[in-house]
Amino acid sequence: GLEAPCYVFIMKIQNPILRGFNPDPSIIRVGEDYYIATSTFEWFPGVQIHHSRDLQNWQLVARPLNRLSQLDMRGNPDSCGVWAPCLSYDDGVFYLVYSNVRSFQGVWKDTPNYLVATQDILGDWSESIFLTSSGFDGSMFHDDDGRKWMFCMLLDHRKGTFFGGIVMQEYDPKAQRLVGKQYHIFDCTELGITEAPHLYKRNDWYYLITAEGGTEYGHAVTLARSRSIFGPYEVHPENPIITAANHPKHPLQKAGHADLVETQNGDWYAVFLVGRPLTERGRCTLGRETAIERVEWRDDDWLYSATESKLPRLEVEAPDLPEHIFPKENVRDDFDTTLLNIHFQSLRIPIDESWLSLGARAGYLRMYGRESLSSFHRQSLVARRVEDFQVEASTCVEFEPTHFQQMAGLVFYYNSYHFMYLHLMGDEEGRKLLQIIVCDKYEMTEVLNQPIDVTGVKRVYLKGVFYHADIQFYYATQENNWQKIAGVLDGSILSDDYVTDAENRYRPAFTGAFVGLCCQDLTGQGLHADFDWWEYREG
Repeated sequence: GLEAPCYVFIMKIQNPILRGFNPDPSIIRVGEDYYIATSTFEWFPGVQIHHSRDLQNWQLVARPLNRLSQLDMRGNPDSCGVWAPCLSYDDGVFYLVYSNVRSFQGVWKDTPNYLVATQDILGDWSESIFLTSSGFDGSMFHDDDGRKWMFCMLLDHRKGTFFGGIVMQEYDPKAQRLVGKQYHIFDCTELGITEAPHLYKRNDWYYLITAEGGTEYGHAVTLARSRSIFGPYEVHPENPIITAANHPKHPLQKAGHADLVETQNGDWYAVFLVGRPLTERGRCTLGRETAIERVEWRDDDWLYSATESKLPRLEVEAPDLPEHIFPKENVRDDFDTTLLNIHFQSLRIPIDESWLSLGARAGYLRMYGRESLSSFHRQSLVARRVEDFQVEASTCVEFEPTHFQQMAGLVFYYNSYHFMYLHLMGDEEGRKLLQIIVCDKYEMTEVLNQPIDVTGVKRVYLKGVFYHADIQFYYATQENNWQKIAGVLDGSILSDDYVTDAENRYRPAFTGAFVGLCCQDLTGQGLHADFDWWEYREG
């Protein structure tokens, strides 16, 4: 008789693995657990840590920098703050190195780097230890002789150099500081803009991986090696090893800033950031995301992509590990616990009872109005990443403003001068009005010539739909009876690619679109708004 056909199903990892603004990934494996740390810039708490057991399914589990004593970003400009965290593990201890960039415009940059540590990655982390301000993208390497080395790119302000190569210095864990000489170990390749160093050791080779070409459409992963940690480092014969720079139509662009991990079965993978533009080499509203690719060591002791292409793929062969699926997250949050949803972050400052409370009124998130959406200090705002090209966010708010400087509502936010804000406000005649403000490169536009009068309506429902480049706002005075407000707005301005244009070349723009809730009281009286629930839907 005929034998039944035998089918072999190979599980595939779908890229990006961390969708939405999750750049600069640093990955480790501890036993059967994988962790990725990503940059958060001005969003607090600092550093996102995702967990997986199969490299396919990931869950946000922690943000370790949750105290001002670890991370003080008050006054930091947009897209400064936490850059390129490096997560490592040695002898039962997790280490996290990060930059808290304080300024980035002008000739000089202020880029202090710190270290925190813990034995429990989901628990409290130590107080911060200052390392150096020589550059950014700090990284820690634990050598097999017990010595620890800190790496970073070097800032060089002389003659417009800026990127001065990669330096390293020894870290003394007992003294809790860097000691000895700073060594300049790597300059650059012809790609330039060399940053994001990570070091590995294999077969008596030291391997230095860096990001080059800039974190835009020329981005690439460069690999070099040396028999000595001090160098000299020779560059990979087919450098770069991962890039999409010469393929403008490829769906995953900006590939670079990589880190490596070995599975318990001996397979190797690289994680790196990518962007998914709305159009060819266009705007990436989801920001820089994290992707993965299978890599392999060959007989020449060099690392290559497991395919014959340097391009990142939308689907990658998964390792031979048991699939580990996390519970599906709820679409709706009724604010019926005293714990804020982990996806929410604030701007620059911790969330505390002085401005946000889940206990002041049971079943509501109460927010006390403070400074404007342009503030670098004391905003009352919580928001989450936009993680899909089609999302719908909605809420119900109770707010009784008596002044036009008192506002509360729903916001799509990129930074302090790019946002779209559907909000309630008061006026001199005692009315409660609904208005949309669009901020585009510092220019504020009130979209509605005649604000919508909702005086006497206690509960107002607000909704925003973000579909690719389009944002459409809605409101209701009775639940689910949605009415469109004005026309479609251009949501593509909420992207790095729009904010960083030819005129703003040296103004950093490295985040992504968020959507959330906020309240302002520019009179200084602290009027509060009560949000009954929050919904975030994708697809």
